[in-house]
Amino acid sequence: MSLSKELQTLKDFHCDNRCVLSVYLNTNPGDPEQLNGAWRIHLKSGLKRIDEYLTASDDENELKAFNELKKKVAKEVEDNKNDLSKGVVIFASVDPELWSVHYVQVPVKTSFHWENHPVTEEMEYMYKAYPEAGIILPSFGEVRILDTSMGAVLADFSYDFDPNLEGWGERSKASAAHNVGMGSSKGDAIEPRLRENLQRFYKGMGEIIGTLKKERGWQEIHVSGEADLANAFAETLREKPASCIYKNLNNSKPNDVIHQVFEK
Repeated sequence: MSLSKELQTLKDFHCDNRCVLSVYLNTNPGDPEQLNGAWRIHLKSGLKRIDEYLTASDDENELKAFNELKKKVAKEVEDNKNDLSKGVVIFASVDPELWSVHYVQVPVKTSFHWENHPVTEEMEYMYKAYPEAGIILPSFGEVRILDTSMGAVLADFSYDFDPNLEGWGERSKASAAHNVGMGSSKGDAIEPRLRENLQRFYKGMGEIIGTLKKERGWQEIHVSGEADLANAFAETLREKPASCIYKNLNNSKPNDVIHQVFEK
């Protein structure tokens, strides 16, 4: 299920009485306030405050449900302590059952809520800033594609172009060798042919991007590359890209690319 659909499902979720625990936890290791795993203290104290409130209200059903969720949430985060990103968002309920966990690569402000519905406003704001998006990095020898959501890279792959065979094929970034710009050693005499083949390559890739957008639920497409290449590729797309950045990021790490695209 795409995140946009999951958010809608969460917004539609309600119970008669308070039964939903919503947790937003900042676990960013680069945040000075998170030194030495301070998120553990914040998680424990946030859950404790709700526990004390429910104990004082003397509602046994709510307290029983909350205590079950409290243990489950604490175990979930602790079990994944070595793989934490910038934040964790959890929506949980016992009856009706709900368990929705998101480890995100975007800033999260720690907060805890016990309501009759998931508190999704902050999650919606995060999603609006970092929606499901395809980042396209065209160059002479390849088109690199990052499939992203909430600031995290779900997939990183490339399509290589062979000007002699006039064809292309997909490969994963993990096994990729660095490409050499085709114009650098081919000579001016065949530059027009190279550019003609490149335009044909980009046109075919534009159709592939359209298919990927539909299949992967991208809300936006961003293009980044040297000015002439970025513009040439953007023109092949059916829809105007959300942004067109004139910077070659083809050999950059995924997180650096996301920073350049979303956090400028």
